[in-house]
Amino acid sequence: MTSSEIQDEQSAEEKRQGGIAWSGSLVGSKNPNNLGYRYSHAHKRFKKDATENEKDILPINLVVQFQNRQGDELGDIVDIPTKSTMEDLSALVQSLLEEEEKVPYSFYARMQRNGLEEDIEITTETIVDFLRQQPSLSTEQTLTLTYHPLSIFRVRPVTRCTDTLPGHTEAILHVSFSPDGRLLASGGGDTMVRFWTVTTALPKQTCKGHRDHVLCTAWSPDGKYFVSADKRGMVMLWDPNTGKLQGQPIRAHTPKWVTSIAWEPLHYAPNSCCERFATSSKDGSVRIFNARTHAKLATLQGHTDSVECVKWGGSGLIYTASRDRTIKVWTADGNHDLGKLVRTLVGHGHRINTLALSSDSVLRSGPFDNRGKIHKDLIDDTKEAARQRYQEALGGEPERLVSGSDDFTLFLWNPSKSKHATKRLTGHQQAVNHLAFSPDGGRYIASASFDKKIKIWNGKTGEFLYTLVGHVGAVYQVTWSPDSRFLVSASKDSTAKLWEISPQKKPKGAKETLPGHYDEVYALDWSPNGFAVATGSKDRTIKIWKH
Repeated sequence: MTSSEIQDEQSAEEKRQGGIAWSGSLVGSKNPNNLGYRYSHAHKRFKKDATENEKDILPINLVVQFQNRQGDELGDIVDIPTKSTMEDLSALVQSLLEEEEKVPYSFYARMQRNGLEEDIEITTETIVDFLRQQPSLSTEQTLTLTYHPLSIFRVRPVTRCTDTLPGHTEAILHVSFSPDGRLLASGGGDTMVRFWTVTTALPKQTCKGHRDHVLCTAWSPDGKYFVSADKRGMVMLWDPNTGKLQGQPIRAHTPKWVTSIAWEPLHYAPNSCCERFATSSKDGSVRIFNARTHAKLATLQGHTDSVECVKWGGSGLIYTASRDRTIKVWTADGNHDLGKLVRTLVGHGHRINTLALSSDSVLRSGPFDNRGKIHKDLIDDTKEAARQRYQEALGGEPERLVSGSDDFTLFLWNPSKSKHATKRLTGHQQAVNHLAFSPDGGRYIASASFDKKIKIWNGKTGEFLYTLVGHVGAVYQVTWSPDSRFLVSASKDSTAKLWEISPQKKPKGAKETLPGHYDEVYALDWSPNGFAVATGSKDRTIKIWKH
């Protein structure tokens, strides 16, 4: 092969390989075919041009219309730069509302998805990043942005154990803070109910009366009553300040044990005080009692197996979940319509273990704000204070319900409007045993499972966000900080873990691990005022965690 043929062969090979570089000898009469550059493939040049064109397609500005959660438009349409951040949008909304307090906001874009109109949360840093994520979103039309107020106050993350509370002689199954956050109540296998003062971490009252394990407890939203139920189906009402039993024990479901307790929301109570509560039981029924008179007001029957959970919503409905794989919705209005079946929600393939409402946090704390106080203008009208807090938290949206099951799935429901699930949420590898909506109107859902993982979901659409991995045992319970920025989980591995929740990025791991218990951590609660976290363990101690 001559030198000319060798050079022709090299030139053909370089054309096939592509790229731009010097090739062989200098350009001249000895190598007339060499132009000094390798040839580049056409598809590579096209790919580069396409990337540049993609950047040119996205507009520099975007026309948007702000609206609140009720759908009321805020001002006229505005032309904003697509490089605007969420902080920029919050500042713009604050100026349009002429707010004195700098309230942060989250934003939801109205768009078509699968033929339906949905509000999709903007979780990216800038608008242009969101547009890249949603290529089907038209930039030639006015984009509707719904703004949701977030918490103004900031809860400091719990990082250390400040107190260990001994006293119980068996495993602690429940811990819960009072609606104003000043008292802590606990119950467990030693049949005792105990009240503790949070600021001093000292015992306040020890209540004797149960003859079997205290399986479930609940505070009334006004903090005047505390109800506990045991494995023998007995229900007892206590005065948290004196520790005295109110009236005689109620034989609610004897001999079957009580599985769950739910109080009527204060803003829906007919007499401006919390008097009615519901209990669910292994006997397959739900019963409603008057706390003052101890009278049984109604029995809700229809489930064919044990009722595992009951929730009393803020819109006049009661929700019950059962081992028979169904959720039933009942009326809670007055006395004549109390306990009438509205609809049955079907979808799960196995027993349903737990329910959560998007309004759980605000219903729990009743008239008390994040400082544990009632607004000075409404001290004499706690029902109105609770009603205003409820309306502000939900912003005109209907309550959402989420259910967790032994079939490893969650279902998101809009139970006041439809018997069909909004979405089926899959991903867990074992039974789902606890759920919690974030306090900011249910922006997120956290699910705890025996698969040792916690999953975070979009609370409005049910879209999966990310998985929190770190526990080496089953996760029993989760609780949110009042500002929705942190989550604490309790596990069989004898630890609790603190997680920082952000819509922009998945946490690399737990922000803090809270060690100290010598056995499984069964019980968990974060005080409504954000002051402390309490954990209760099989090791018979309660630990208080603070910043």
